[in-house]
Amino acid sequence: MAQMSSLFVTRLYRAALSEQGPKIDGPELEASCYAIAQDDEAGQDWCEENGYPGYTSYASLTDLPWRFPIFADLVKALDAHVAAFVEDLEFDLDGRALELEDIWINILPEGGMHSSHLHPHSVISGTTYVAMPEGTSALKLEDPRSARMMAAPPRRKDAREELKTFVYAAPQVGDVLLWESWLRHEVPMNMAEDERISVSFNYKWA
Repeated sequence: MAQMSSLFVTRLYRAALSEQGPKIDGPELEASCYAIAQDDEAGQDWCEENGYPGYTSYASLTDLPWRFPIFADLVKALDAHVAAFVEDLEFDLDGRALELEDIWINILPEGGMHSSHLHPHSVISGTTYVAMPEGTSALKLEDPRSARMMAAPPRRKDAREELKTFVYAAPQVGDVLLWESWLRHEVPMNMAEDERISVSFNYKWA
C-alpha cells in the first residue's frame, strides 16, 4: 500500500494574545494606536510621501515599548508566544535567544492594502489584531514553493488546506499570528468602511 507523508512543513501559530504573559486591555491598546498615529507627524509625512494607505509607524518610531507601558506589556506577552512557537518549530538556538527586533502599528482604511512581501532579515514575524471590522481582509499567506511550480496545474478549489497555493487566515480581535519570516504574505484590500488596526513585529536571533 502506498504511503504518504508531508515534508518541509510550514507552520502557522495562532492563539489568543491573553493566553500568554500580561493581560492586554484591548480598548486601551486601540486608543494608544490612534493617539500615536495622531501625534506621529514624521510617520504621517512618510505615509503621504510613499503613497502608503492609512498609517504605519514602521518608518518613524522604533521605541514604542519605551514610550507606552501598554506596548511594554504587549512585548512581554509576545515574547511568551514566540517562545511557545520556537518550541513547536524545534529550533536549536544554541543558548542564544530570539528577541524583538522591531514593532509597529498599522491602521488600514477602507480601500487600503499591503502588497505581498516577506521579512528576510528576521526569524519570526507576526501580527496581533486590535480592530477587525466586519468584512475586513484576512491575512493571505502564499505557498513558498510557488515560484518553482512553473509547469504545475492549479490546485482544485476544494483542495486540503495544506495543499492550497494561498491560505487566508481570518483573525479575530485579540488574536496573535506568528510565522517564519521567509513566508510571503499580504493584506488584501480592506473592503470594510471602518479601519483595520493591527500591531506587527519581527524577532531576530540574538
